[in-house]
Amino acid sequence: MSQYYVYVMANIPRTLYVGVTNDLERRVSEHRQATFPSFTGRYRLHRLVYFEATEDVIAAIAREKQIKGWLRHKKVALIEEMNPAWRDLAEDWRSTPVAPGDASLDAQHDSVE
Repeated sequence: MSQYYVYVMANIPRTLYVGVTNDLERRVSEHRQATFPSFTGRYRLHRLVYFEATEDVIAAIAREKQIKGWLRHKKVALIEEMNPAWRDLAEDWRSTPVAPGDASLDAQHDSVE
């Protein structure tokens, strides 16, 4: 069976992007490389801060729409329930380095929290 993922990308100021994919590692890499002109590329949303998996593509799409419809404080609560430090959950499987300048910002941000 295939896996589908609903995920949230963020940057240091914690701008959020909610998406859905069937290949989380590839999709995170695309966001980091800014492969396509997009919101995530423009705002440098390179940190995977939340994800959930399902085998049902319809459920994944519905969940993405549900989360996108939430107010920001509810999205933040969802992230912080799984990832209170807002760490980059894809850090260990990073095949694509973060864009220049992000690594130092990550270190600075992590030391503040």
